Amino acid sequence: MRILGIDPGLQATGYGVVDVAASGAPARLVEAGVIRTRRADALPDRLVEIREGLAAVLEEFRPEAVAVEALYAHYKHPRTAILMGHARGVMFLAAAEAGAPVTSYNATMVKKSLTGSGHAGKAQMQRAIQAAFGLPEPPEPADVADALAVALCHAHHGVRVRCMP
Repeated sequence: MRILGIDPGLQATGYGVVDVAASGAPARLVEAGVIRTRRADALPDRLVEIREGLAAVLEEFRPEAVAVEALYAHYKHPRTAILMGHARGVMFLAAAEAGAPVTSYNATMVKKSLTGSGHAGKAQMQRAIQAAFGLPEPPEPADVADALAVALCHAHHGVRVRCMP
């Protein structure tokens, strides 16, 4: 099964594509990266960039499933939640247009599935992804590691998988 994990962001949307075998073979990293937008651009233009970037990833790698980190917003910052809701909507639209089902996972579940702690920090998540795929360095930026973590979380909840190179 090929899974596209997405760490949503308006300025940087991380994505990671992994292949997972039902046999329990190790997950394989296929591709990972970041779709960047410019803060100075208008919101509609940024949303178009995100949609086009994800559409290109979906077209090239044709995942069977898409996993997206759930929206978390602090009550003190409702505007951030609304803006992220727009971005996530565009991500769900791009996946639907590509015919890929979408599942959303909260950050605590993602962190716990990889590290055993739902409160792992960014650096710990980067090291967990480094170890899972046998990478020489932790993935940068953290958005990439988060996207790969979401993909592996989906694999853990859908297909039994060992995380090794």
